[in-house]
Amino acid sequence: MTAADRNTDLAIRPPRQERTRQAWARVLDAGVALLEEGGYEAFTIAAVCERAQVAPRALYDRTTSKDALFLAVYEHGYARLLADEAVFGHPERWAGLDARTLVVEAVTELAGIVERHTAFLKPVVLLSGAHPEVYRRGKANTARTADRFTAVVLAAAREITHPDPEAAVRLCFGTLFGALMLRVGYGADFASPVVDEDTYVRHLAQTAVRYLLARE
Repeated sequence: MTAADRNTDLAIRPPRQERTRQAWARVLDAGVALLEEGGYEAFTIAAVCERAQVAPRALYDRTTSKDALFLAVYEHGYARLLADEAVFGHPERWAGLDARTLVVEAVTELAGIVERHTAFLKPVVLLSGAHPEVYRRGKANTARTADRFTAVVLAAAREITHPDPEAAVRLCFGTLFGALMLRVGYGADFASPVVDEDTYVRHLAQTAVRYLLARE
């Protein structure tokens, strides 16, 4: 199967009438709820139909593939996360902060976004290793998050002690994001002693401050 064929198989036919748009919105909301409550194993066409109170035809009018439905639900759920990420594009949120506070606040915002969307992210993280399209989309979304985080933290570039501030911030983001995703996917006790969320975020922020701003 060619890439074009795969893209066709994953395509969603958008609803045109208000009634069908409302039904499709219920389908997407139901899919996200099922993922959050039971993971990918709970995501079946029958379960989505029952949760959304629609007939199977409401799905098959939009797509013939469970995979395409799942990816539409993935995009719907991820849009909520992206709405939270918009904070990185609000200059007033970051204006006037000293370098240390800027780094701490950026890390805290990143961790807060992940924490608020953990129920959605967990099944996505666990699935991505076995689902090439989820992996591809997740990688692209992560790159976008990295760009936003980096743009904010680079406002403190003069205080960053590494010779290449942008490379340092991007490496720092990768370390932070990797730790957060590990915690999301496998639990708080998988790779480190169990601490509450606030303490964990403070540790992450301190790690970032020491890496980016410490004087050797």
